[in-house]
Amino acid sequence: MALFFFLAYAITWGLYFAANAASAPGLRGLLFYVGVFTPGLLALWLTRRADGSPGVVALLQRLVHWRVPARWYVFALTYIATIKLTVALLYRAVTGAWPPFGDVAWYVMLAATLGSTLVGGQVAEELGWRGYALPRLAMRFGFGGASLLLGVLWAGWHLPLFFILGGDTVGQSFPLYVLQVTALSVAIAWLYLKTQGSLLLTMLLHAAVNNTKDIVPSAVPGATQPWALSTSLVAWLTVVLLWIAAACFLVDMRKQALPLPLARRVTAA
Repeated sequence: MALFFFLAYAITWGLYFAANAASAPGLRGLLFYVGVFTPGLLALWLTRRADGSPGVVALLQRLVHWRVPARWYVFALTYIATIKLTVALLYRAVTGAWPPFGDVAWYVMLAATLGSTLVGGQVAEELGWRGYALPRLAMRFGFGGASLLLGVLWAGWHLPLFFILGGDTVGQSFPLYVLQVTALSVAIAWLYLKTQGSLLLTMLLHAAVNNTKDIVPSAVPGATQPWALSTSLVAWLTVVLLWIAAACFLVDMRKQALPLPLARRVTAA
């Protein structure tokens, strides 16, 4: 496991800084996207090294494990949207005014969620984080502990994006981001368990988070201090709700073990 995380950080961060230094837009984009796909590529390589081709096939099959109850699709699509709409109600109760809402239509967010589930960076990330790392960490720490540890490591993997490449996270509060992502990691691990290790469903939830989080934006316009705590009330209300939900998920996961079909496939790499 240490090798996976070391290489994921070293390769992705190296590619991000190389992309930031590149002057050609095409090269910049290529380096960035190879960095995004690094966790998935590492998962395939390490699985191939430990378990051979059968292990790789078993891992890839989980990307198309779609035969799960419909309620889990609904949960994946609506979880973060429900959190954000509840935040809006709480914000109204606390301040007497509505928070700023995003201006992207719901059907555009839905289309973007479905599209990026199939072809976006979520595919590679979920192969790495939930497909490879989570079940191995769970064998050592249990699913609750694994989801918390993975959340911190997953958040840390994004750190350069708070300083370089001009994305929407530059200058935003990284400590608050760690809190948010760790709570989301718990929710995704819980969904993973409930769907018997379906990476399709974790990709769907991951994509929904990325595409619906700005129903009620948390970002602070013009922020320039990534190590500072956020001044956004929306952001803190979001963190509180995410952690209330995460606490419920952690309690539910406390006595659950790795699903047997997955336990038979996972090696302690």
